[in-house]
Amino acid sequence: MSVIEVSGLRKAYGGRTVVDGVDFVVEEGEIFGILGPNGAGKTTTVECVEGLRVPDAGRVRVAGLDPIADRDRVTQLLGAQLQESELQAKLTVQEALELYSAFYRKPADWRQLAARLGLTDQLGARFGKLSGGQKQRLFIALALVGNPRVVVLDELTTGLDPRARRDTWQLIEEVRDSGVAVVLVTHFMEEAQRLCDRIAVIDKGRVAALDTPAGLIGRAASSTVMSFTPSQPLDERELAELPGVASVQETDRKLVISGTDEAVGAVLSLLGRHHITAGRLRVADATLDDVFIGLTTQEA
Repeated sequence: MSVIEVSGLRKAYGGRTVVDGVDFVVEEGEIFGILGPNGAGKTTTVECVEGLRVPDAGRVRVAGLDPIADRDRVTQLLGAQLQESELQAKLTVQEALELYSAFYRKPADWRQLAARLGLTDQLGARFGKLSGGQKQRLFIALALVGNPRVVVLDELTTGLDPRARRDTWQLIEEVRDSGVAVVLVTHFMEEAQRLCDRIAVIDKGRVAALDTPAGLIGRAASSTVMSFTPSQPLDERELAELPGVASVQETDRKLVISGTDEAVGAVLSLLGRHHITAGRLRVADATLDDVFIGLTTQEA
């Protein structure tokens, strides 16, 4: 069942179009990732879903409701952790959790959320005294305290240390498994590859690709990267002509070969025929980083 439907979404600021015909659907109980370079229109897109921005054109529905016309009903269904947020400096963590719980008809147990996010020891601490990571964990808790059907997380783990990041990932997977739809806006490729069921890559205000992480990686022109130092010189032209090889680069005698899985066997066979040993041989699959670079345009 679809809980978010976005079609033909457009938004411009001062004559500059930042979202240009974006379409996607988010299903119940999935983690839907949105990736893209800075200024691609990611945050504006999710702000239209949250009802924080009024679209210039297109249609947005959250559980069948219009985020603008049905704002009061949507706020009971949707939780959000914004890219940038602030609270009053003297407000304590407990006061913030109690306050936000009061906004919802059927809130979650904020004590359990605080414990799950490692905030129990900070309940009496004032917001202005929290570290960046503690503030981030608090905002995630505030996004979840309303027991939402949909939660939008913009830069989920910014400022978190590796252990806190892993714990947060596990929490979000548990939220997804409970049937909640999660929209995750991130620049952290490992996070997207680990968490997301599907990913929309947005570039220049448009959806450049939409697929599962494995599907996106499979689209990469070079799905495998192979590196090694040959025991004796090897003709790069001969390597480049092998089946499945997309590119060959040499740096300080180290060869880096990109291509398909077929290229690995072809290169090893060539080395065997020439009685060449591959020192420090490494073979790795392409990652979302490779796909991201291939699909998006970086501008100065």
